[in-house]
Amino acid sequence: MNILKKCNLCKRNCLVNRYQTVGFCNQTNKIRIAKASLTYFEEPCISNKKGSGTIFFSGCNLKCVYCQNKCISQDNYGINITIKRLAQIMLELQDKGAININLVTPTPHVIGISKAIKIAKKNGLSIPIIYNTSSYENINTIKILKGLVDVYLPDFKYFDNKYALKYSKANNFLETEKEVIMEMFNQVGPCKFKNGNIVKGVIVRHLMLPYLKEDTKKVLNYLYNTYHDSIYISLMNQYTIIDNLPYQELNHNIKKTDYNEVIEYAINLGIKNCYCQLDNTNKKKYIPNFNLEGVKKTK
Repeated sequence: MNILKKCNLCKRNCLVNRYQTVGFCNQTNKIRIAKASLTYFEEPCISNKKGSGTIFFSGCNLKCVYCQNKCISQDNYGINITIKRLAQIMLELQDKGAININLVTPTPHVIGISKAIKIAKKNGLSIPIIYNTSSYENINTIKILKGLVDVYLPDFKYFDNKYALKYSKANNFLETEKEVIMEMFNQVGPCKFKNGNIVKGVIVRHLMLPYLKEDTKKVLNYLYNTYHDSIYISLMNQYTIIDNLPYQELNHNIKKTDYNEVIEYAINLGIKNCYCQLDNTNKKKYIPNFNLEGVKKTK
């Protein structure tokens, strides 16, 4: 069965025929991307000095009110490309020196992505594939990627479902995160590195939100007690205010004292494999400029 004719790639379970209309993610059966370039501001083992070959897909199955990439995730900026062109873009990024292919917000496009990866590998793609996701997808979607993805980079956004519903319009978020990340781990196993670059494994990202340090502690506690040192955790303080939001608590930066407190909490838990960020990461200059770079064919 063609999944896109009754789409259930994510937990929205829209069941729409994407050849005829769009679901929550606002995507058709076409692959749509906004940028493909080398990026250098990921975790050190992902971008390193040569850069991560990052492909930004349009559309998203969440509606996070604080999204930094709103123009592509919710406003649908980008252009449609073929599966063959996506495979070519992966190879072009490898030729530019990328140490991996980093697929950002890929969930609505998994079917095309899986086909493009196979084509690219047949034509010489040899660098790791990173699946960079919100984690709000059906487990069968992750199973489609078995053997194709080397590194999973899921978000663990919230522990308390009330925040997921309030800020991302998502039900049963915790249960989904747990199930999906476990499937990811079962596929690729503990983290493995080569020359400082990750080549296999799971790095779980958690973006701290203002005044939610206790929720962050619950996330850290769950991840460590479940996976111990088999995964890496990326604890991010880069929350950036991009607009005046309807929730006043989100119109504030992360307090340095709160971030330091959760770092200390992680240390006391026994967490060793954790990336932390320095100050001044909440700058708009770190938000990508979506300008279709690397999308259209070059002559």
